[in-house]
Amino acid sequence: MAKIVAISDTHKKHRKLKIPMGDILIHAGDITSKGSLDDLIEFNQWLGELPHQYKVIIAGNHDFCFQNDPIEAQKVITNAIYLQDQMITLLGLKIYGSPWQPWFFDWAFNLKRGLEIKSKWDLIPKDTDVLITHGPPMQILDKTVMKKHVGCEELVKKVFEIKPKLHIFGHIHEDYGSLIKNDIIFVNASSCTHSYQAINKPIEIEV
Repeated sequence: MAKIVAISDTHKKHRKLKIPMGDILIHAGDITSKGSLDDLIEFNQWLGELPHQYKVIIAGNHDFCFQNDPIEAQKVITNAIYLQDQMITLLGLKIYGSPWQPWFFDWAFNLKRGLEIKSKWDLIPKDTDVLITHGPPMQILDKTVMKKHVGCEELVKKVFEIKPKLHIFGHIHEDYGSLIKNDIIFVNASSCTHSYQAINKPIEIEV
């Protein structure tokens, strides 16, 4: 068993969080405000101050630096493992991370719904234990303040097909929380609320 601590959508406010102990810290994207390398440098420094054995991060739609200058952005991250359509095995868990989400106000890592975004989800290995995406699957912790479900239809199909033990995401701040469906633990780990207050607690999961 490994204890995972999940956070997401910190938007430069990571130091306001009280991070519990665990084996693996996972951040599901939106590290920065508008994707500056300076934000990323400070975040990496903060990661280095945390005691977790492993830290794994992905980018989100605010993290333009990973899309526009990926080599420099990835060089900055020295205190975590950055995943972009990649898998790593940690403590016996196969962890796969991907930053994409359905088109959303022309931000970073946006793809059109349907075949375009499906091509990214088709890359997810069938033996994934822990899936990290920035955006949620359709109708699972994806409801906006307008009561509209905005998750990805193709992602939910893939998740129920491969059945990971755990799926961590963020993006939709107002539907923070966790639930179990079809024996899969789903976690919307958004640390910031809809009004960008960093008051949502990190979510702890034993896997």
